[in-house]
Amino acid sequence: MKKSAQTLRVALAQINPTVGDLEGNARKVRDAIRRAESMGADVLLTPELVMTGYPPEDLLFKKKFVESSLAAVWKAARETRRTIVLIGCVHLQGQKRYNAAAVCRAGSVHAVYHKILLPNYGVFDEKRYFSEGSQPLVLSLNGIRAGVTICEDLWSPEGPCRALCEKGKVELLLNLSSSPYHAGKVHERLKLLKGWAKAGRAWVLYCNCVGGQDELVFDGHSLVVNPFGRVVARGLQFEEDFVVVDMEFESKRPYGRPGRLRCANFRLGAPISRPALAPARLDALEEEAEIYKALVMGTGDYVRKNGFTKVLIGLSGGIDSALTAAIAADALGSENVVGFALPSRFTSEESVVDAKELADRLRIDFRIVPIEPPFKAMLEVLSRDFAGLPPSEAEENLQARIRGTLLMTLSNKFGRLVLTTGNKSEISTGYCTLYGDTAGGFAVIKDIPKTLVYRLSRYRNTIGPVTPPPETGPTGRKLTAASGGVSGSGVIPDRVLEKAPTAELRANQKDTDSLPPYEVLDPILKQYVEEDRSVDEIARSGQDRKLVERVAGLVERSEYKRRQAAPGVKITPKAFGRDRRMPLTNRFRG
Repeated sequence: MKKSAQTLRVALAQINPTVGDLEGNARKVRDAIRRAESMGADVLLTPELVMTGYPPEDLLFKKKFVESSLAAVWKAARETRRTIVLIGCVHLQGQKRYNAAAVCRAGSVHAVYHKILLPNYGVFDEKRYFSEGSQPLVLSLNGIRAGVTICEDLWSPEGPCRALCEKGKVELLLNLSSSPYHAGKVHERLKLLKGWAKAGRAWVLYCNCVGGQDELVFDGHSLVVNPFGRVVARGLQFEEDFVVVDMEFESKRPYGRPGRLRCANFRLGAPISRPALAPARLDALEEEAEIYKALVMGTGDYVRKNGFTKVLIGLSGGIDSALTAAIAADALGSENVVGFALPSRFTSEESVVDAKELADRLRIDFRIVPIEPPFKAMLEVLSRDFAGLPPSEAEENLQARIRGTLLMTLSNKFGRLVLTTGNKSEISTGYCTLYGDTAGGFAVIKDIPKTLVYRLSRYRNTIGPVTPPPETGPTGRKLTAASGGVSGSGVIPDRVLEKAPTAELRANQKDTDSLPPYEVLDPILKQYVEEDRSVDEIARSGQDRKLVERVAGLVERSEYKRRQAAPGVKITPKAFGRDRRMPLTNRFRG
């Protein structure tokens, strides 16, 4: 005889909150509650700390902030009816703060789960702010047991998931997450969720935050995995989304003994009429597309959430500024991006033509402001002190600092944020000018190695224009492949992709005058910076020891520059800033 079964409908609200915007975040949560109720959802998941935004950092030391965030949770709870809603929030108990999930239904909060595992590595500082929870929470939904977890609770094999999944104690594992993105993390998460699903013979529902917050980007990509470890639904990557799934459970499945697990019991009532669900989304982005969307979302959210609408970019005619401009145009719209060419006596005519062509293809406003007059004036001012000395990096860096000053002055005058264009290879080795090309409000490709800059640029050329191309560009020139000898149909001209990298701060300069070729440099930097491997270990892997020592020395001596640079989107597993915190005064050489 076939066993009877019951269906549970669960919704995942993949929300883009803003840290500190309690009213705006609460509005998104309340909208999700209303949508879940209209869909007949039995349970609604929201992301970790959705009410405050993640990470709220030292805002958590402000009593008024915590109290106001709690008030927003109770207000949202009052809007719940039949659906059981899990809201990621801060919870106070005595003098202790907890990273929590409030379980709300029928106008009130019925239970609160406190996150047990607090991450304190990489970009995370949760032990600075929160106390650890002590006990798992299980929701009994018409007898179906659902374990509640928050983000890091999933990541340790000895954490609360083990207690929930062993011996089939739960049929459903619910997880509220704000898990920051880095390239490749999607695969790590999926392997983790599949492992728990198979271990507990349980459904695993993972609701992740989406959006940019300072250096961090949250990719969304919420997941539903069945007890056999198969993905049955995915949330969009780098977009808000609302995922609804129906799950069928045998009503006579034997449970393991609950042991010391804390339970909250809910009767869901008779089944209600529910609208049909659209087919589940199962596709995921390829690597370059995923990274590019992360950069677009991180840049757009940083600009908008900090009250800006327009940005300025120095366009050199090179690959870094070209990719930065393309990302900005995609993130903010072409009408909100202004490119400035700032040529000096060492800037080739080809570079200015390439910058113009890029601006036309992106449909962004474009201006030319020569820096020769202020450069000559500054050299004249310094002539007495520089008398008798040969030209050096001082004169080269002066050009970069004049450009930085002009861009920051334009920013100041018109209220437009300056986007810097330096890549991770340059920033790692200090091949950048403090108060020059590092001057700005946001460093879009700060965590993108130079070799990846080329890959992303070629990828961007495969996905078409920002908007349908006009007959003429913003500079008034016809958009033809013959303009200035530039070719290619993508938004980034072929010549920009093919020319040898150069800062053009002296005659016939090339990046390889100061650095190893990037295809040699980037693997060394990956091992030294991201993997924390020693010079000895890298040399043993086949790299030239003297070269490795030189690169390591450049990295260590440049920490003071990085400390003063603008924030930028985290893309690699270890980015400069929150991920890698090195002392400025440091005589250790590994």
